[in-house]
Amino acid sequence: MAEGSNSFLDDPCLSPSSKKPPGGWRAVKYILANETFEKLASMSLVANMTVYLKTKYNMEGVLLVNVINIWSGTSSFMSIGGALMSDMFLGRYLMLLYGSISSLLGMMILTLTAIVPKLRPPTCIGQINCIDPNLWQLSTLYSGLTLMAIGAGGIRPCNIAFGADQFNTTTKEGRSQLESFFNWWYFSFTFALVIALTAVVYIQTNISWVIGFAIPTSCLLVSIVIFVIGHHAYIIMKPHGSVFVDLVKVITAATRKHRLDCSRCSFYDPDFHPRTKQLRCLEKAAVIANQNELDEDGKPKNGWRLCSIQQVENLKLLLGMMPVCLAGIGCFMTMDQQTTIGILQAIQSNNVLRSGFKIPPGWMGLSPMIALSIWISTYEILWVLQTKRLTGKAKRLTMTQRINIGLISAMACSIVASFIEKKRRTAALKHGSFKSPMSILMLLPQFALSGLVEAFAAVAIMEYLTTQLPESMRTVAGAIFFISLSMASYLNSMLVNIVHKTTKKGGKTSWLGGHNLNNGKLENFYYLAASIEALNFLYFNLYARRFIATSCTINKESKEDQHNNEDQI
Repeated sequence: MAEGSNSFLDDPCLSPSSKKPPGGWRAVKYILANETFEKLASMSLVANMTVYLKTKYNMEGVLLVNVINIWSGTSSFMSIGGALMSDMFLGRYLMLLYGSISSLLGMMILTLTAIVPKLRPPTCIGQINCIDPNLWQLSTLYSGLTLMAIGAGGIRPCNIAFGADQFNTTTKEGRSQLESFFNWWYFSFTFALVIALTAVVYIQTNISWVIGFAIPTSCLLVSIVIFVIGHHAYIIMKPHGSVFVDLVKVITAATRKHRLDCSRCSFYDPDFHPRTKQLRCLEKAAVIANQNELDEDGKPKNGWRLCSIQQVENLKLLLGMMPVCLAGIGCFMTMDQQTTIGILQAIQSNNVLRSGFKIPPGWMGLSPMIALSIWISTYEILWVLQTKRLTGKAKRLTMTQRINIGLISAMACSIVASFIEKKRRTAALKHGSFKSPMSILMLLPQFALSGLVEAFAAVAIMEYLTTQLPESMRTVAGAIFFISLSMASYLNSMLVNIVHKTTKKGGKTSWLGGHNLNNGKLENFYYLAASIEALNFLYFNLYARRFIATSCTINKESKEDQHNNEDQI
């Protein structure tokens, strides 16, 4: 066996039961199968939840948007708790197992709401005099959604990482296998997503919600069974602490020493880490107030009172990225609006083609995926390869350029959506019908632009977080991205509520129209959203974009200093 493999087996982070050859593909086949069925299950429910709540729970626009956004935001935010629990207490295997069980219980409750009519309000015919769900019906629904959010929080931060644990990345073969694993992981994810957004959504909308919910619930059960069966083949890493705790330690230590005079201070800096000029107040966390703070080996006795310069600089770097992340939140709000309000538009559009085929409103979620795929393939194959062939060097758009294109796409998405909504509502009022005679296909441009927002801004911000943070903080990068998604969902819900309460004053009809979008003026909401995106564009270019260059410079200097220190040693 290779020397790298032996050191891998002797890793103290491995649990006693995993003292065996690295899992490799022997373990990953179970993980990929588990991931495929799990994603098929979760996406089948997420993709069509707006339609289910509108058609089966008679939810008016504002309540529906609140439920979806809070559920989505909480699912993303719970990922932070899942990462902490995994890193500090349970480990990834148990976190994935418990998360999957929680999701399964939630799906079973949602399937039960589709089976038992008394768990839902009576079906609303023609959207006239619709009966709202009562408290216990909503309580049942919310309990299912809560369990699913908790489950998502356990699964999201651990699924890819647990697969990566199965390979010995200290060897060239292990790194090559890991790269192949990522490719197969994304393939399984895309495969599950396409099936969920086509076949399962069609069954839910046009055949039976009971069957449409029973399928993903059964898939998740199969996913758990496969995952448990593969237990003998896994490498299960022990919990080894969390970087999040180190960041909190810095804040705590700096707060405790905020009155300390640092004019002639000595710092705890065992790694000779370079100090940056920003946020010098945080450096008090690394000040050695007296020698009693160190033990006999020269290490801190209490990590909550004394931190290293490296821990301080990691927090500085993270805080320096926040302005860019705030710009990203504005983009994510536009994406969220299409998954809720955009689907409500689809529900009230003509979804019958000339052939008689009925397009499920949930299929609109395919448009962003297709737009994203077309752009990435065009960019990588035509632009990058052709520029390399012509100039000898591949030319890529910078992070700043991609984020700017994403911001412009977000503005365009809201503007296009406002024009299309005005046309849809005018046609519906002219015909006096709940569903507009305008074809659902007219909504494709706004959904496609939403996909471009993700292709440019979301991908660029994720790349920015991942590449500019040290390797030891990669989990933090994912966490910050999930927090950004969560904040976008919560802010979207807040915006909808403010607009609803403001525009219905004086007995007027809310812009969002209640049960019927035709009674409101949704195009005005989209104009407002476009205005917010325009302000976000100005904020990014006048202020936040400078932090991209700053963090890149700091990261480059840090790596150079690290290499110099290694050379000296």
